[in-house]
Amino acid sequence: MHADTITVRFFARLREELDTETLEVSARSGLTAGALLEELAQRGGPWAQLDGDQPVMVAVNQAMARPATALNAGDEVAFFPPVTGG
Repeated sequence: MHADTITVRFFARLREELDTETLEVSARSGLTAGALLEELAQRGGPWAQLDGDQPVMVAVNQAMARPATALNAGDEVAFFPPVTGG
């Protein structure tokens, strides 16, 4: 991890469908978890599901977060599908 980046992690089916577990993005002023999700979805293909009909849950630094949560350099953001139980 670099001091000027944000580490993004994907879990469960997202990791499998995106074929990646971790990536690094540049930290920049005003970036939120929701904006990052939208930015990644614009890559198209399987990435488009990140901004689709099914919600994606987010955690920042291992705490549940909202789309409006501000991101800072050194943060770890995790995206994962909602957990369902039966």
